[in-house]
Amino acid sequence: MKTIDLNCDMGESYGTYVLGYDELAMPYVTSINVACGFHASDPDNMSKTVMLAHKHRIAIGAHPGFPDLVGFGRRTMALTPEEVKNAVIYQIGALNAFCRATGVAMQHVKAHGALYNMAEKDLSIATAIAAAIQAVNPALYMLCLANSQMVVAAKQQGVPFVEEAFADRAYTDEGTLVSRKVAGSVVHDITQVVTRVVRMVKDHSVISITGKEVPIEAQTICVHGDTPGAVDMVKALRRALDKEDIKLQAFGA
Repeated sequence: MKTIDLNCDMGESYGTYVLGYDELAMPYVTSINVACGFHASDPDNMSKTVMLAHKHRIAIGAHPGFPDLVGFGRRTMALTPEEVKNAVIYQIGALNAFCRATGVAMQHVKAHGALYNMAEKDLSIATAIAAAIQAVNPALYMLCLANSQMVVAAKQQGVPFVEEAFADRAYTDEGTLVSRKVAGSVVHDITQVVTRVVRMVKDHSVISITGKEVPIEAQTICVHGDTPGAVDMVKALRRALDKEDIKLQAFGA
């Protein structure tokens, strides 16, 4: 039986501002990436999200980003690799404290937004993230965009890793994510998303934004929990994967 992990970004609310559908979507995924206070979240929301994941027995990972609350971490920042490493160490440590306080273990680290996009192409940034993981806890998995420089960095640093694909993001012919600035970069049609994910898992490929079949190997699929219709999308994915006899399981299980 084929297995796949569904991961989702959560804990991205801040103070009285609520973002995403964490409580509704969490029962349908197998791993979550928790914002650590730099691009989103705060101590109360981090604690609440970790406890909710513990309740649903969902695997937990840190979701470090650039220190950019106003831009939600989606704006490129000119940090040096050393600054990136320290920022990631800081954020892993913050979430790990809440995990320890709740009695759960962290499973992974997944960079957020612009930091993720930079690490996809820039080996020095990807290496800084991998080195931060290695320094804090070398047993943590690094989530890497499939076929990216992140994979190279994880291998070089000796960090366990899984390759990731995105359920609702368009791909280029080269297998990279289409920029959010481009029309059609986010796929909203649930039927299309379901078809794409089943193809990713069973056929190890994805159709690019131009219609080209692109090879892709992924052990985890990211679904975004903050887009309109996100909960219906995750539910539809679970039904489709069950129908295809594909087992949903956290990759660290």
